[in-house]
Amino acid sequence: MKKTLSLLIVGLSTCIAFTTLGPAYADTPNLGEQESEEMQLLYTPEGYDSLLSCWYEQNIVSSFDTFFEDFIDLDSTATLSSDVPDSVYSARLKMIFSPISLGYNEVIKRYIIVYTQTKKELMGRIIGLSQVYFPMIEEELAKADLPIELRMLPVIESALNPIAVSRAGATGLWQFMYSTGKTYGLEITSFIDQRRDPVAATKAACRFLKDLYGLYNDWTLAIAAYNCGPGNVNKALKRAGEGAKTFWDIYPYLPRETRGYMPSFVAATYAYMFHKQHQIEVCAPPLPLSSDTITISRVMHLQQISSTIDIPIETLRELNPQYKLDIIPAVDKSYALTLPQYDITRYLEHETEIQAKDTVYLAQYLKPNTDPSDRQFNITSLTYRVKSGDTLGAIARRYGVTVSQIMQWNNLKNANRLRIGQLLEIYR
Repeated sequence: MKKTLSLLIVGLSTCIAFTTLGPAYADTPNLGEQESEEMQLLYTPEGYDSLLSCWYEQNIVSSFDTFFEDFIDLDSTATLSSDVPDSVYSARLKMIFSPISLGYNEVIKRYIIVYTQTKKELMGRIIGLSQVYFPMIEEELAKADLPIELRMLPVIESALNPIAVSRAGATGLWQFMYSTGKTYGLEITSFIDQRRDPVAATKAACRFLKDLYGLYNDWTLAIAAYNCGPGNVNKALKRAGEGAKTFWDIYPYLPRETRGYMPSFVAATYAYMFHKQHQIEVCAPPLPLSSDTITISRVMHLQQISSTIDIPIETLRELNPQYKLDIIPAVDKSYALTLPQYDITRYLEHETEIQAKDTVYLAQYLKPNTDPSDRQFNITSLTYRVKSGDTLGAIARRYGVTVSQIMQWNNLKNANRLRIGQLLEIYR
């Protein structure tokens, strides 16, 4: 394994050097100082992070393309949905050999046309996002010994949007309701909602799906129960009679929304597998394909990281959607922070500087009942008397805090109404 990784790093180093130094690199045996400086940049912790990130991204994109070329793109006819005969739809679905029954009928056909024609652009965005989320989802499904095709459930549930919230309050990639999320061990507080954590929610969904399959011993019924709950599936089974054993047997007795759930699952699976045949253009994923996690053991605001190592706050939020207020609430236990692979080393190099900014970005949360001897925060306060010509902006800059913090600490409603002699409490 080490030898393989070394060869990959050497190969990628050569590629990056070739790109950086130009074609002359291939023909020049000794580049002297220029070569030395460029190669020294490669063989640093930051360089290795960049190489690893490049390697991951190349492999993800390559495996994505290979999957469709080798296993799915078996017929070269690029046809629009309205021109596809039923026999082609049926034959293509039979090619997807799965423990989950992916049959074909008129109901499924209507949904296939929606995914491959009406919602063509949406499907292109979803397939782009799948390059970010599917490797992790497939890994968790494989660990749980569940069918890989279940990866399409979060497509149906949330269009692969980890912060999606339904009208009923279901949240995250897998659209967990509050009670179900708590039942399957997801932490939900004022600061964190693990229903929005792609990894934690996927692990919980695997446990939930395994339990549902244990109830029905049929994946079509388990998938229906994931949508409307086992209670509604049990009622439908009772109304359908003793011979009912699959989704289609109880179809007329299910809630209206759930009647479209299994057809939607089959159609989305079809559209994902055969998107090239329907000329669906895959959008570039909006998130880094290569990321890694760091363990955080003290309370931290995402702005502490963004302002120190210049990662856009939007990127941090997209990679860590579970932190509702941009705060990692690591008071009595550790949490994971996800960063782009190429920023891991920069974070570690500046960790002390990042941690030192907690009093700037977290003072309003650390103020109440804080013991001055607490080594983790060690917050001090001062009282400032307003002088002639003072503004909140100037005072905030002087003490390294923000205007909004001073206003919150002192219950100020208007930043422009300071009185000479007014006392302001400031926390450091």
